[in-house]
Formats: sequence, structure tokens, C-alpha cells
Amino acid sequence: MTGRDVGAREDRPLAATFDRYLQDKGKGRGGDGGNYRRNAARELERFADWVRGERGPDDWPGIAPETDREPTFADLDERVFREYARHLAGDRGLKSNTVHTYYAYVSAWCGWCVNEGYLSAHRAQRASATAPLPADDGRKPGDQQAWTPEQRHALTRHVDAVARDAVEEFTGLPEGTDPLDRGRARYRAIRATRDRALVFVVAYTAVRIGEVLRDPDDPRRRGVRWNEVDVDAGSMEVYRKKQQWDAASLPDPVIGPLRRYRKLLDPPSDRWPVFPTFDQRTLGTVVTDGLADRGRTPDEIADRRAEHARDLLLALDADLRPPSLTTDGGRRVLQRVTEASDVTVDHPKHDYLAPHGGRRGMGEVLVRAFGYTVAARYLDNSEEMVRDRYSHIEAGELGDVATEALDEVDF
Repeated sequence: MTGRDVGAREDRPLAATFDRYLQDKGKGRGGDGGNYRRNAARELERFADWVRGERGPDDWPGIAPETDREPTFADLDERVFREYARHLAGDRGLKSNTVHTYYAYVSAWCGWCVNEGYLSAHRAQRASATAPLPADDGRKPGDQQAWTPEQRHALTRHVDAVARDAVEEFTGLPEGTDPLDRGRARYRAIRATRDRALVFVVAYTAVRIGEVLRDPDDPRRRGVRWNEVDVDAGSMEVYRKKQQWDAASLPDPVIGPLRRYRKLLDPPSDRWPVFPTFDQRTLGTVVTDGLADRGRTPDEIADRRAEHARDLLLALDADLRPPSLTTDGGRRVLQRVTEASDVTVDHPKHDYLAPHGGRRGMGEVLVRAFGYTVAARYLDNSEEMVRDRYSHIEAGELGDVATEALDEVDF
């Protein structure tokens, strides 16, 4: 891109480039999905509001206050990014790592603009622009919780007890029980065994929650299905963070809960999601639209629904496949079962045992038991990243070595 080409593009409004940038950074067909795209879109809109003077202190006029036009690339220099860094770092309760994360979205867009010829230099990364950013402590927001062995055992014991009670209630119903009452008991048992299976998967497999549940922002992550789970071989196929399918291990504690859950659920096909949604509105739409597509009248659909205690049971009976539980739904399940248990959670960000905490907790176990190389393979991460994230373990071990050495020195 020549200097003249850049000059010809500097009169473009900033916001006019957002859609193209987000499409390039998005995932899936057409670049419409992905958490990065969603988060970047939010921060770019905030940046656009700020440069117009619509966000910030009352005395902030924007970067083109005396004109009646949209700010353009010609208005951008390192002083603008410096002011935006100062705005983010202001006293708004944001942690230092969050400030750096928000600024990084805008900085990445700036770098893309250089490559596309809208800017002649990456001004957001110049030292004068980044100077107001607070010192980065190196931590990632929300990535510090790790389930302790005591928390893991307490939560899994809780969901196991709840599931056993629900199954015993269902299987112990006497003959002649009203079909709707039997259906309600079966529904409660399915829900409890689904929750148990999900908790055990999160607690012991170290998979990312987006690898087993549905991410509405990424069409490729539609939730693991039964044909991708092989309990006999102890593995399941998941779509990894590195954008490819790969096998994840199912250790022994997970096998039993998955087997018992599948037996009770009895999915009509292997293409059913392992963790279907239990959202009543969603399931109502699934069965209503599905039966209508098969030629059933509204009255016939109403009769079929009345025959079943819950729409999930009708979906199972008619093989109307529901969508998987979403990642947010999975977090709500973990929040619900944590609150119902006697687990103590002391964490500044999460008041429940969050999914990433289960993964991080297993990482702790693996590093301590087998070292960084084995842990990296199990966690589907590079050894360098695992060493960085679990460096406190090595530091503690080195501290023990130092203590032992001091004890052996004869002063």
C-alpha cells in the first residue's frame, strides 16, 4: 500500500471499517461467530462513542468537536490513543488486566487498519500512546479460580447424591402410577443425572466448556453429541480451541455417570446432544415446529403435548432433537448445584465453582502428579503455556528444595 493510497483512505469514517474487520476476525462461515468477534465489536462501539464525545467525562468533546462529521482516520494520532488509554485507566473500577484487554481490542483493530491502508502507522502501540495504561500484573481476567480437591469431591458427592435420590424415586414408583406423575419423576431423574454427568465432565476431563456445550456465537460449537462419545474407549471427540477436532480423555470417574445418564435418557439417535437444553420455551418450539413440519394440526400437537409431563419427554418420544445446553446455561447449572451443595467458595470474581476452575484444578493435579509435559498434552496446551500458568507450583517446589538445602547446611 503506497503512501498516496493510505492518504486516499484516511478520510473514511472509523466505524465504516468495523464490519469488515470483525468479519476477518470472526469464526465460522462468513466470519459471523466467535467470542472474540462479539467482544471486539462491543469495545469498538465503545471506542467509536468515545471519539464522538458520547462517552467519557462531561468536559470530553470528542476528537473532532468543532465539525459536524463523523471522526475519520485523518483525526487519529498517538495522542488520541493516549487519551483513550487514560480514559480506560480512569477511576471506573476496572482492574489493570481488564484495562489492557479492552485497549488490546482497539489496538488490534488499529493494526488491521495499517495493513488495509487506512493508517500509515500502528499508532495505538507507540510508547506515548500506551504510557497511561496501568502496570499489567500478567493475570487474565476470571482465569484464576481453581477447584481444590476438597471442592471437587464435595461437589461431585452432592450431585451424585441428588441423582441417586431422583433415580430411586423414579424407579421405585409402584405399578399403576399415573403416567403424568411417572413422566414428572423421569424428567427429574434425567435432569439430575444430566447435571451429574456435566459436573463430572467439567471436574475430571479438563475440557473447556465451549468444547462440550453450544456456543451461540460460533456455529461450529454446537455441543458434543452421543456419536462423539465412546465410553468403552474412554474418549470423546471435541472441537478444540485450536480450530480442529481432537480426542479428549474420559477418566474413570466420568464413565459411570455418563453411562447411567445415557441409559435413563435413552436418546432415540446418536446425533442427540449429550447435554440437551431443558429450557421450556426452547423445547416447546422444538416440539411444536417439529410436529407441524410432520403435518400435525395444532389440535393434534396440543393433544400430544398434553400426553407428556414435559416437552423434553415428547421430544424423546418423537425423536425431535433439541439443541445443546449453551455455555452460559452450563455456567448456570454449575452455579445452581454449587449453591445447593455445602461447598465453600472464596473467590473475588466467582461465588460458585466456575467451569474454568474445574479445568484449572485438574491442571494443578496433573502438573503435581506427572509434570508439565503430560499436563500439557491432557490440557491441550503448549508446555510453555502450562509452565507459565502453573508457575506457582514450580516456585513452591523450588522453595521446598531451598528449605531442605538450608536445613542441611551446618551453620
